[in-house]
Amino acid sequence: MDFPTLIQILDSTVRLGVPLLLACLAGLYSERAGVFDIGLEGKMLMAAFFSGAIAAVTGSAWLGLLAGIAGSMSLAIVHGLASITFRGNQLISGVAVNFLASGFTVLIAQSWFHQGGRTPALMSGGRFGPITLPGAEALRDVPVLGMVYYELISGHSLLVYAAFACVPLTWWVLFRTRFGLRLRAVGENPAAVDTAGVSVVRLRYAAIAIAGLLCGIAGTYLAISLSAGFGKEMTGGRGFIALAALIFAKWRPVPALGATMLFGFLEAIANRYQNIDLGIIVLPGQFMQALPYILTVIILAGFVGKAIPPRAGGEPYVKER
Repeated sequence: MDFPTLIQILDSTVRLGVPLLLACLAGLYSERAGVFDIGLEGKMLMAAFFSGAIAAVTGSAWLGLLAGIAGSMSLAIVHGLASITFRGNQLISGVAVNFLASGFTVLIAQSWFHQGGRTPALMSGGRFGPITLPGAEALRDVPVLGMVYYELISGHSLLVYAAFACVPLTWWVLFRTRFGLRLRAVGENPAAVDTAGVSVVRLRYAAIAIAGLLCGIAGTYLAISLSAGFGKEMTGGRGFIALAALIFAKWRPVPALGATMLFGFLEAIANRYQNIDLGIIVLPGQFMQALPYILTVIILAGFVGKAIPPRAGGEPYVKER
């Protein structure tokens, strides 16, 4: 593998890893507050549909982003009502969100656009295009560093840079602010937080609202940045892969970046090479395409016992009288 090919693979890694990163950070906020959320997939899918649909109708990527966030937030509210207000089972609520999004998006897409559950292809105005960073063109021909800056760092959409900015921002919010301290405390000991006069319900709703926002950006990125419109089940299990990455990262933002980029790298390799010759055996392209999902199962089977989730996670809080 030569250097230009490596840069192209890493560039593809970034593009494919960004929706995983955003969904992983969404799950991080939610689960740190004690609300397990396996509905990340459904919220991303809903955001992808509404962003693609509104961008196709209006020709505006920004209106598509707002619509995507609104679609994701609507399902976040449903999950919050079921699991926080009515104290239902959080896992069942997440499954219901996924099923609802899967059926609703295809039904409405077919009803609105009559294209087999897809939205119309977007023109350039309806998508978030690549941004050329300052000095990228001037450094383009510089060996090694110029190629890294021009090909790998520059040339991504605004949502990519926003996703990477969310990693240090999440670290700062969770570990350097009063809000983050209370959020983490709610996931560990909600009774103590309630005793201190802080509303557990309000904090948990704030966490799932942030998760809805991030899932909305992730779904929007899939539909109107990485792709040129919404397609049936276009999330392709990314929400579940993000959950596996979250467990692998042990609910910490910086390791979450590495875990999601690892999954993105595997997908980039699968897209680049149909078959990989290891000398002894040749790995078919189908195996490489399935590798991210195989790794998800391995992580869930091998790391769930070692990665300790928030102690109050998955349990509805009942205020003592």
